[in-house]
Amino acid sequence: MTARLSNSRTLLAALCLLPLAACKSTAPGSMAALDDESAWYIGTMPDKPHDVPLVDTSRLDPKYRRQEVAYAGPEAPGTIVVDIDKRQLALVQEGGRAIQYGVGVGKLGFSWKGEARVARKGVWPDWTPTTTMVSLNPDIDRSRKGGVDNPLGARALYLYQGSRDTLFRIHGTNEPWSIGEQMSSGCVRMLNEDIVDLYERVPVGTRVLVKRGGKYRA
Repeated sequence: MTARLSNSRTLLAALCLLPLAACKSTAPGSMAALDDESAWYIGTMPDKPHDVPLVDTSRLDPKYRRQEVAYAGPEAPGTIVVDIDKRQLALVQEGGRAIQYGVGVGKLGFSWKGEARVARKGVWPDWTPTTTMVSLNPDIDRSRKGGVDNPLGARALYLYQGSRDTLFRIHGTNEPWSIGEQMSSGCVRMLNEDIVDLYERVPVGTRVLVKRGGKYRA
């Protein structure tokens, strides 16, 4: 964990300015959370090629824990609905129900919203900084292989509009204290165990709706 903490702080400056994948945290109290990082973890879940660090979800507000809820929205079953203001993601189910997850989102002015589809899916995906990130921070790591140190976490869903990559992702995070917070960049981040669960439930082609406000619970 110590090596990852150092790497996360190195990445922080370049990532906090841009509405791109692999966003980093500016959550209130986040540095305190970093100093006590190990306290967030209670074990691991077997996975390949890396085990998934499991989070003590009792540290989260109950509304950000994975749960089944009533769903009153018009979206068809199988749709992913992200409510930026509530910091919640819902996977719509049959019979007026949804599986709800807590998420971290972009800060005001950086959050992407709109309709997209999952064009591809990644397992322990690699991360590479954009040319803009490199120009802002020439010392930034030029690539980051998939793993527990990677800002994209255990899984990533890549959001496209038609054939155009939006550059926004739904992905895991190695900063569990950031769930429920408005983050510095626009990607939607989830606990690693939650993105693994969502990844297994949705196919390529899944419709994704990212919106501000609006009730979706009855």
